[in-house]
Amino acid sequence: MDIKSVRQDWQQRGFTCDLWVGPPGQRWEGYVHATDERVMVVEGMVEFEVAGIVHRPAPGVALRIPAGVLHSVRNRSQSPARWL
Repeated sequence: MDIKSVRQDWQQRGFTCDLWVGPPGQRWEGYVHATDERVMVVEGMVEFEVAGIVHRPAPGVALRIPAGVLHSVRNRSQSPARWL
């Protein structure tokens, strides 16, 4: 995956693009944001729960999290996971 190309594409769509790294088993629970988000797994198994629906996108597959929707992120890997 070419992170630079993804970053350029997302910026053209009005999104920022940062690399997040989470340790094994890390959980971020119960977030709500005022703007839409896009996420994409780079490495590992990252689980996104959006409005009660669990998504486990494969690396390279983008997922949209709508503004105002309760969501959580969980690293289900046994090693650090990385996502945009």
